Formats: sequence, C-alpha cells, structure tokens
Amino acid sequence: MSALPVLVSVDGAVATLTLNRPAAGNTVNQPLADALLDAAIRCDNDPAIRCVVLTGHGKLFCGGGDISAFDAAGDQVPAFLGRLAGTLHMAVTRLLRMDKPLLVAVNGPAAGAGLSLAISGDVVIAAHSAHFIAAYGSVGLTPDGGMSWLLPRHVGLRRAQEIILTNRKVSAEEAAAIGLVTRTVPDDQLAPEMAKTARMLADGPTGAIAGARALLLESSHSPLEGQLERETRSIAAAGGSAECREGVAAFLGRRKPDFSGDA
Repeated sequence: MSALPVLVSVDGAVATLTLNRPAAGNTVNQPLADALLDAAIRCDNDPAIRCVVLTGHGKLFCGGGDISAFDAAGDQVPAFLGRLAGTLHMAVTRLLRMDKPLLVAVNGPAAGAGLSLAISGDVVIAAHSAHFIAAYGSVGLTPDGGMSWLLPRHVGLRRAQEIILTNRKVSAEEAAAIGLVTRTVPDDQLAPEMAKTARMLADGPTGAIAGARALLLESSHSPLEGQLERETRSIAAAGGSAECREGVAAFLGRRKPDFSGDA
C-alpha cells in the first residue's frame, strides 16, 4: 500500500479512510493526525460523499499514540502532545459533527487514541480478533481523542472508570455485550459486512441522519425541555425536505424510497 499515513478512497457515495502505518501498528504521529484531519475536512465538505468509513490497514486498527515519537520529543513533550492531540481532536470533531454517518470497522486491536477513534462511529463493527484497551495509565498519560466523553456515553460511568483507570483489556465479545461496539463479525466477514453497511447508510436519508446525529450529540447534557425543543425544530425542518417528500411518497406507494436526490 501507499506510504501515505491515511488512505482515502471513494467508491460512489462511500468514502473509506484507512489508517496506514501498519508497521507501526497504525499509531498516531503528527503526519497521521494531519492526514486524518485533511481527510475529515474533505469528507465533511464533499456533498457527493454520503457515508464515511474508518478502518485500519494490517493487524491492528490503531495502537494509540506513537510512543517513540513522544520519546524523541524529549523535554518538548508537553508542546508536542498539545499539537498532536489538538490536531487529532479537530479531526474527531469533524467526523462527529459532519452531516453524514460514520461507520468504523475495527479490524484488530484498538488502544489509547485508537480506542477513542474506534468508538466514535455511529455504527461500529469489530472483527472477532479485535480487543480494546485504554492504555494511557501504563505510560503515565490521561485520555485523549474524546475517550473521556465517548466512553461513559456508551458503557456508563462506572464501566468507563474501570476501563480507563485499570487498563484492562476488553474483548470484542464483551465490547458488543456492554455497548462499546455495535456488533462483531468473524475476521473474514469484516470487509463484506463493512461494504454492505456502508452502502445501506449511503442509500439512506442523509439529511435526516445528520439531524439525528446532531440531536444525539446534544442529548447527554441537554435538559428534557431543551431537547424536546430541539426535536421539534429538527423534525419540522426535516418535514420540508425533499427526503421527507420522497419517503412519504414511497411509503404510500408501497415502494422503496430513493434518497439519492434523483427521485
């Protein structure tokens, strides 16, 4: 594969971002963080892209931060980590707030920031060989990549405390059972399942999906009345869209809706 740290391929309406440092376990260094941000901005701004897939090349999904790069930074580690985490966080923000769904295909172990990236998807499919570990405590660091926000939302505060503070490994099977991932598949079925799910999402009502994503992001810290008001405004706006008109017409006509914009 190319030496680029993040590969971007577009097949129809589906963009696939592949972390591409397999010899280094797809660990995050500055070039990878920069490339992921560039890819996220591209996907966010391209209206032809209706679904984004994030996966890894090789045996690991992502082994977290590149510890050798930390060591090379010497006394400048605080500034180095500030820039690295800041860049990664801009990429994560783009991926979480873009107006299209994010599918993560976890092809192998995910540690540290790799765990954060793995659980950032709207749908997360993990290979049976995958496992998850926070890892930060083992090198005297605290979480980044959104882990302290995402993990409690998915598994609850008590489990998040244990996973982060004890660094225990979570198997793919357990990850599915506790809501860390959506589902697991045999390793040889990950690619076809990823392709099938991505196509389903890309064929869906991406405007409505964008609205639902935004509502879900606000839900954990929004008072009930505030969230109800957001839902009212969101569903009213969606009701005036071409997607809604097509969906209603398809329902009444007993046919499959075409949300591609060509209907």
